Amino acid sequence: MSFSTLPAGLNLLPPNDLLRTTLHNEVHARPSARVRLPALITYVAVLNAGISQEAECEHLRRLPGQQALALDSLQNNFLRLRWDGYTVKWERHTEFTRYSIVQALSEGALLGASKPDLLSALVVSPGWLSSIPGATVAAIQMALLQGDLTDERTLMAQAQHWFGGGTVVASQLGHGHSWAATQFRIGPDGFERMLVIAPPGTTETRAGRISQRLLELETYRLMALRGLPVAKTLAPMLAQAEQALAEITARLEHKSASDQELLDTLVSLAARVERATAEHIYRFSATRAYDTLVGQRLVELREKAIPGTQTLGEFMQRRLSPAIATVAATAQRLASLSERVARTSALLRTRVDIATEVQNQQLLEKLTRGQDLQLRLQSTVEGLSIAAISYYVVSLLLYVGKALKGMGVPLNPEMAAGASIPLVLWAVWRTTKRIHEKLHAGH
Repeated sequence: MSFSTLPAGLNLLPPNDLLRTTLHNEVHARPSARVRLPALITYVAVLNAGISQEAECEHLRRLPGQQALALDSLQNNFLRLRWDGYTVKWERHTEFTRYSIVQALSEGALLGASKPDLLSALVVSPGWLSSIPGATVAAIQMALLQGDLTDERTLMAQAQHWFGGGTVVASQLGHGHSWAATQFRIGPDGFERMLVIAPPGTTETRAGRISQRLLELETYRLMALRGLPVAKTLAPMLAQAEQALAEITARLEHKSASDQELLDTLVSLAARVERATAEHIYRFSATRAYDTLVGQRLVELREKAIPGTQTLGEFMQRRLSPAIATVAATAQRLASLSERVARTSALLRTRVDIATEVQNQQLLEKLTRGQDLQLRLQSTVEGLSIAAISYYVVSLLLYVGKALKGMGVPLNPEMAAGASIPLVLWAVWRTTKRIHEKLHAGH
């Protein structure tokens, strides 16, 4: 039987895992944009801490014709809304949400223009843009247009003129299939500007991939840098904690403080270090992850240098790498401090354990000496008890002898009592010993 003749509905596989379809379709969850040149992309990325999907959905409903937008439409954390002549894309990530408005670029913003006004032609209202829920972390106006890439000098002059003069960072992308230029500066309108120049005939999918990589590159760069202020804030605390730990270790070495005092100080220091770790470990881990993504996007751009100009990757890494190194060093410093506090705690615990063992040994020796004294005292008391009991027994025998003598029995009571003393002593001693043997046998 060939595959084409298999009965309809025949299941050739075991039951699907519950996540199979979801994980398989994840690769299609955020499809690349298709951008027709010339185009303007207005991009805003906002931190979404404390912002729910319901609030973002409510904001999207304020767009024309979207009053009935269902919350379920946002369940995949991606949504593209289309109108005649423009699209709005919404993407929610772990820490931030991205909004992209793609529209046609006005003729006044093509090559030859100088600092063109891009906001006046925005298809969404400025009020809708400014009321996006969240705090802005990146805002970019990207112009994608066509141009002749063969004359590099003329093209670079046009790009600098488009930005209004000043230093421009630019690269050839894909080893020459397009150009990207920016100044990495926030303008008076709050937006950073990027210019992408592609030759005529550039496909919409290629333009979409270029724009997506550049926008992600800048967003991930800014998100990676969010760990730098945290690292700088932690530096004084780490210096103080390291100094405090050194002092505790010195006092522990020279036995210049009580164990309880050292323990209290060490517990306080450990609490400070663990609190800092708990509060900032996620930020440091996120910085490493975002930095990795920045490196991946730079590789995907396949930059080629333009003579006399820094590439985007060179400019970015020259400034990003020291910041990432600072964050990594601070994270390592915090982890090392935590380990050193743990080792010092172990040393103090060992000293306390040894002191406790010595105290226990001394107490045991005192108990042993007490038991020896008790045994001696007990032996002394038992000896006295034997003498006392024997005395009373002999006295009783003396009274018995006197009674018998009074009854006419020829007997000297005193002689009889004196003669019975050895026998009485032996009998009392033997009886006491048997009682002791029974008691020890019972234990």
